[in-house]
Amino acid sequence: MGLGAVALGGGLAFASLPADPAAAAAPTRGDGRPALRHGSAREAGLLPGPLKQLVADAEAFLQPSPRHPWYAGAVLLAGRGRTVALHKPIGMAVRYQAYDEETDTGVEFPPDRQIPMAEDTVFDLASVSKLFTSILAVQQIERGRIELEAPVASYLPDFGRAGKQDVTIRHLLTHTSGFRAWIPLYTAPTYEEKVQRVYDEALAGPPGTAYLYSDLNLISLQLVLEHVTGRRLDVLLREEITEPLGMRRTRYNPPASWKPKIAATEDARRPWSGLDRGLVWGEVHDENAYSLGGVAGHAGVFSDAWDLAVLARTLLDGGVCGRKRILRPESVELMFTDFNTAFPGDEHGLGFELYQHWYMGAMATPRTAGHTGFTGTALVLDPTTDSFLVVLGNSVHPVRSWRSGSAPRVAAANQLARAVPVRPARGRTAWFSGMASAATATLALPALDTSSGVARLSCALWWDTEPKADVLVLESSADGGTTWEPVPFTTRRPGGAAEAHPTGTATGWSGRVWHDLTAELPAAPGLAVRWRYTTDRLYVGRGAYVDGLRVEKGRRRLFDEARPADAARLRAEGWSRETG
Repeated sequence: MGLGAVALGGGLAFASLPADPAAAAAPTRGDGRPALRHGSAREAGLLPGPLKQLVADAEAFLQPSPRHPWYAGAVLLAGRGRTVALHKPIGMAVRYQAYDEETDTGVEFPPDRQIPMAEDTVFDLASVSKLFTSILAVQQIERGRIELEAPVASYLPDFGRAGKQDVTIRHLLTHTSGFRAWIPLYTAPTYEEKVQRVYDEALAGPPGTAYLYSDLNLISLQLVLEHVTGRRLDVLLREEITEPLGMRRTRYNPPASWKPKIAATEDARRPWSGLDRGLVWGEVHDENAYSLGGVAGHAGVFSDAWDLAVLARTLLDGGVCGRKRILRPESVELMFTDFNTAFPGDEHGLGFELYQHWYMGAMATPRTAGHTGFTGTALVLDPTTDSFLVVLGNSVHPVRSWRSGSAPRVAAANQLARAVPVRPARGRTAWFSGMASAATATLALPALDTSSGVARLSCALWWDTEPKADVLVLESSADGGTTWEPVPFTTRRPGGAAEAHPTGTATGWSGRVWHDLTAELPAAPGLAVRWRYTTDRLYVGRGAYVDGLRVEKGRRRLFDEARPADAARLRAEGWSRETG
């Protein structure tokens, strides 16, 4: 691809090297296989039970949650590999004709004018649109027309006003430019004046010193793309992404003929909306994008669940779909690489958010990439398990104030993560901690006599938890459970070095592989040993698994889970046996 790696604030960045743009733009042949097909959960390598629960959880949010429905309806899509194992519409695409602010109720259309969700319902993606703009930018980095570390002002001289001369393309893609979140461009009367407002906008802080999510970053990137290519953003989207990938239901400004298949959004009126527009249906919801003619770098793309799954599969396959390539593998790697190592908790690749439990739930890993949209949309890709999730809801229908938080996205992601089986390390079953929030689960061995000689515990351990918030602890008690002390242990992953856990705890990301664990136990005549897994009330990871528990003192085996009599003496509260 002609990209050279350079060090950048503890992370990696890539600067484009001179290349023949025409050659760089030429598609590389893929394997020719269809990108996606419908199939069963088993064919996708998924467990069917959690996928059924995913739908049940999503349907619960059609009811008051807690006071109003989170969305009027949604389309859910989940898959792994090349198989879409779940593609389910729920609720209504069009239900309300207005919002009554005095009674805080929705005024429904007559039943014969309401429209149920369908698999191919088209949604206003809102900020998920930012991913398309980002992909278009990375394409131009491939072709040498844009450099990642180049100042934006080197392409748009007027952008350098008001202290923005040091803002780079990377800053825009990673939301570290210093722009504030947004400004009301829709109050400027002409397109040219809106652009001038972006150019005149001063920064809230120096570039590269903080993470601050801002629509202005992607609007600015749109202006760069249109300048260097000589094409409008909607033309770039069609020619560079949707046509090559066969995404026939993805575009800006859908035609009027699409309206019956589009999910309605908000009864947009002041004061909750910046513009008085009435029911927004078939036009972009975002006020700034609307004022920019419906074509904007931060919002405005409409799409359906299947098209987004095609995009997800393309990226998980390294930028190729069938025989069409839109990005090279190195470019996709850039999009899934954290450039914000200086801002823990705000991990971000080029355009893609990374490792965000607040909507990725248990799918979140350091490599999991995705984005959400204000209208109720989300796309999540997990390269670790080769799985993908699309949640498209019309959560601002009839009004944005009815929607709070991101619970339906988290619930769906948790169930898809749960659907990816974890194979036991040594036998047919393993102990599983569960994935409940605000919970404590314990797995206790019977009391053991470790008073003479060194007793060692060994087992296989697998964990993936919300870092720091959810913790797995190995602990022991010599007084019958009145007090407990942590037991330090060591883990080793396949092919890896030994890792010490001096506090007796495991938390965060471990690679979703089994680790061999050893621990020296304290000496006591009746030592109790247990695993304790605790979670907070917000988000969870995939949980923890323990397999093959054994305690040995010299050549004597004090406990061996493989012996039925010993296994029967384990006490589990919240843990269960799972086959994977």
